Amino acid sequence: MPHISIVSPIYNAGKIIPELIRRIEASVEVITADYEIIFVEDGGPDNSWEVIQQYAVERPKLKGYKLSRNFGQHYAVTAGLDLAKGDWVVVMDCDLQDQPEEIEKLYLKAQEGYDLVLAQRMERKDNALKKLFSKSFNRTLGYLTGAEQDETVGSFGIYSRKVVNAIVSMRESIRYFPTMVKWVGFKTAKVEVAHNYREEGKSNYSVGKLFKLATDIILAYSDKPLRLLVSSGLIISIISFLVAVFYFLKWLIDGVDVLGFTSLIISIWLLSGIIILTLGIVGLYVGKIFEGVKNRPLYIISEEVNHQKENSEDFRLKGFPSPNLQR
Repeated sequence: MPHISIVSPIYNAGKIIPELIRRIEASVEVITADYEIIFVEDGGPDNSWEVIQQYAVERPKLKGYKLSRNFGQHYAVTAGLDLAKGDWVVVMDCDLQDQPEEIEKLYLKAQEGYDLVLAQRMERKDNALKKLFSKSFNRTLGYLTGAEQDETVGSFGIYSRKVVNAIVSMRESIRYFPTMVKWVGFKTAKVEVAHNYREEGKSNYSVGKLFKLATDIILAYSDKPLRLLVSSGLIISIISFLVAVFYFLKWLIDGVDVLGFTSLIISIWLLSGIIILTLGIVGLYVGKIFEGVKNRPLYIISEEVNHQKENSEDFRLKGFPSPNLQR
């Protein structure tokens, strides 16, 4: 069993992989010679898988897995965690904004008695739009889930074996690694790290993809939108009742002229809009339940390199939970 596993989802990073491997090896070998590097290629459009295969020929510690299509970053992370065997597992992005040189700092902090240590990027080197979206998303998610969200923290961190086992046991169909880490708990520390500019290209998350990810996460980890709708319906009912009482009293005292067409139309449109909104949100939740009950694998691996087969490994390769998660 390796002491440390480095897990990185790879997407459209063919030009970065050689430098990523070099820097990971140089950084981890300062800590231990007993390690493995796990790259999960997430069905990207470039030659990333060919580059991984090329470098794995002379590097038995480099293990590569190619997903059958693009499943998404957090599903690729899930595949890496399922396959990692280390006592400690480092999760990091492939774009070198998460700098491998910071791994030693995270590891040393973990040795002080922490189960997981998260990298805190105090000065993020992202563009203004991504920073704005990240801040807005984390504040919204924090409000809806009732749990504080730290926009300076992402997936980059080091996790003990028991933390990884707990996360691996969670097989829900919507994956968001940082929230899953927060949910499992354990003794946590944060360490300030340097954040770098993207080494090559630009982020593969478009505004549409970011919005869909945010919607999925909110639906998966919070029922507060439904509770807000219930509260809104109650408030509207109370207001309607008070308005009805007002006009009834007015009729008793002065009589009431024919009410205006405008107020009637506004009421109809307002209440119709609220009803449609309510049905839409409930429909989204039902849709996510429908996806979950299909019990499809979280990912499918089509190719692998330097993989060592073990008992029950076929379950993890298909994204199903292993019969024995305690390794």
